[in-house]
Order: sequence, then structure tokens, then C-alpha cells
Amino acid sequence: MGFERKYVSQEELRKHNKPGDLWISIQGKVYDVTDWVKTHPGGDTPLLNLAGQDATDAFIAFHPGTAWQHLDQFFTGFYLKDFEISEVSKDYRRLASEFSKLGMFDRKNHLVIYSLCFVTLLFGLSICGVLCSNSFWVHMGAGALLGFSWVQVAYLGHDSGHYNIMTTRGFNKLAQILTGNCLTGISIAWWKWTHNAHHIACNSLDYDPDLQHLPVFAVSSSLFDSITSCFYGRKLTFDPLSRFLVSYQHFTFYPVMCVGRINLFLQTFLLLFSKRKVPNRALNIFGILVFWTWFPLLVLCLPNWTERVLFVLASFTVTSIQHIQFCLNHFSADVYVGPPRGDSWFEKQTRGTIDISCSSWMDWFHGGLQFQLEHHLFPRLPRCHLRTISPLVRELCKKHDLPYRSFSFYEANVRTIKTLRDAAMQARGLIWEAVNTHG
Repeated sequence: MGFERKYVSQEELRKHNKPGDLWISIQGKVYDVTDWVKTHPGGDTPLLNLAGQDATDAFIAFHPGTAWQHLDQFFTGFYLKDFEISEVSKDYRRLASEFSKLGMFDRKNHLVIYSLCFVTLLFGLSICGVLCSNSFWVHMGAGALLGFSWVQVAYLGHDSGHYNIMTTRGFNKLAQILTGNCLTGISIAWWKWTHNAHHIACNSLDYDPDLQHLPVFAVSSSLFDSITSCFYGRKLTFDPLSRFLVSYQHFTFYPVMCVGRINLFLQTFLLLFSKRKVPNRALNIFGILVFWTWFPLLVLCLPNWTERVLFVLASFTVTSIQHIQFCLNHFSADVYVGPPRGDSWFEKQTRGTIDISCSSWMDWFHGGLQFQLEHHLFPRLPRCHLRTISPLVRELCKKHDLPYRSFSFYEANVRTIKTLRDAAMQARGLIWEAVNTHG
């Protein structure tokens, strides 16, 4: 007697979409990840966002081949009755398989060694500039170098968060704490929490934390409806203060980016000292304490408070280059309201990302993130391969009539400011409407 498969419909699968009852489908098989969500290395947010639906493409994107063997323990015994694979998903999975066979996910081309040496040099020059000179301008240059070292360190932290840049997972975790917490003061736990959610729900106004910047910025008038952030679990209130700030956001964008690092420090503290379950909380707090020991001591080595304040401001201003780039990659792309859909995962990545075109010799400056779509489609792929696969991704987008947007750094800035200005003008219209209504 042959084995008879048991099936569930898409509608039945969708019912299992909340904490305490969480199912997902991968390649037509249904898995119960209700308990696994508590210890999932990528956090609970990706699983909660894709609960009750097919998550195959996202699973392929974020997991190495060795992860497939762990799925059997969660198998419910059910298969998806009306399981279909779109043509774009078939092509995407074929491309991912080819990259895997070529060993591209594991080959990093000594990039980590070069980056570590460069970061060490930048940090060394910055410290020497503070300790070995009495010149005001040397001190300001040292501050700028420190800021630029933070930019390069952030790229390393980003790489280590997506794939192992070290020989083992233990050393990789050490690299994460060192590059994130100890050297920059920004918790790797906070980064993973927000960044994984951003990748899964790219440019969803209520699910992607990277677009939730009220009261300072709003990239779409849809945020004027005070929608609820499903990431933070609170309403993004568009109150009179938000309305006023947003109405001038195209003017305040660059000044805010210059001090944007302060918000990252604040978000780190809010998470690490919250009631939320934080992986390796003690280790993350220790790393933050390391940063808040060496950085103030370095600043205090400067001769007076004027130079100290300007040194910190110089370092923060240089890091704004990176904050701006993150915004350029998404602010002027397509946005939507609602949860991500696993069966349109590829399409959402193409519509929610913008590449920054540059010469190959500038790849180190952008840390690979100029290939934003390529990175979103293949987040585990070391950045040294992103330029190589770019023509293949462009070709795939063209085949399926999906956007592949690549602009120069200047053009991307213009588009971002235009997006902010358009929303600002709409906010100003609401201000005048309120004035006229209430006299």
C-alpha cells in the first residue's frame, strides 16, 4: 500500500499566522515553527512576518545549504495542496543554485583581511593624530578619520551579520561584537533585530523599521494616516509636531544625517535595556561599555572643550555619508502598506531597492551596498561578487519586466530629496487645511 500524502490549502495555512500557532511552507512542505521562533538565530521577526505563507525564496536567500537538513524536525506531515512556483521564483532559485555550485557564497577573496588592515590603519592614524599633535587641524582630521573608520567597520559588521567572515561561528560572533559594539558603540543585537526585518519586509511602511522615522521624516503621505508599526508595536502618530518637521524634511535631511549616529546610540540602549528578549545581552552590554570607555577617554585627550565637541561633530559628520547612502537605497523606491508576501518576495526586493552606480575602484568606499538589489536578493553573497552577478540580476529583471534601478550618487540624492519634498508639500497642504478649518 503506497504512502498517501496529506494536504492543506493555502487558506488553511494562512490561519496559522500568529505567535503560539505559527506555520510556514517551504517548497510545498508545511512546517510548524511555533517553538522554533523563540530560538531562531535570525530572531522572531522574519518568521512572524512570513507566518502562514510560503517562505521558500526568503529561506533560500538567508540560509546555507546545511540548513535544509534541520527542517525535518518541524515538518507537520502536511503538503500544500495548491502549491505553485512563479516563473521568476524558478529563475531566482536556479541562479542561487548556480552561485552555490560555483562556491561563491564561501569564497571571500581575502576581502576581510584587507578590510581589517585598512580599518586598523585608520584607527591608528586617528589615535596618533589626537595623541601626537597639538595642531587643531590635525585633531579635526583625526576626527574625520575616526568617522571614516566607523564607516568601514560598519561594512565589516554588516558582512559578519549576513555570513561568516571568520573561520568559525564563534569567531564570527566575536568579530560582530568587536566591530559593532566595541568599536562603534552600536549593538550587533540591535542591528540584527532591525536589519532582518528590513530585508524581509523591504519598504513596507508598517513592517520595515528603516522607513519608520516619524516625527522627523516621512517618505510617503500614507504615513500621514498614523499607521501602526508592526515592528515596534506602536502607532506612528502623525501629530502637529510631525506635520511641521516633515513639511521641511527636504531641508533638514542632510543636517539630521550629520547627527544621525546619536539615534543609533539611543536605539542600542533602548533595546539592550528593554524587557525584550535579546540574544547575548550581557556580551552586547559589555561591548557597549568598552566603546563608552575608550571613546570618551580619547576625546578627553584633546586640549579643550571646543576641540572636543568639534572632534565628535567631525567624526559624526563623516559617518553621515553612510547614513545617506542607506537612505538613497530605499527612500525614493516603491513603498507599500501591509505585511510582506512570500510568493512575491523577489518582486518586492526589486521594487524596494535602488543601486548606486560607480566605478569598480570605488567599491571599497560603498562597502558593496551600492549593489543594493543584488545584496537583497543574495544577502549571504560576499560583497566581492556583487559586481560580477549584477548583469545576471539585471537580465533577470528585464526578462520578467521588473525594475532594475541604478543611479549615480548625485542622481540618487536628487531623487531622494524630490521624494522628501513631495511628501513635505503634501504635509504643508495639510497644515494650511488645518489652519483654514480651525480659523
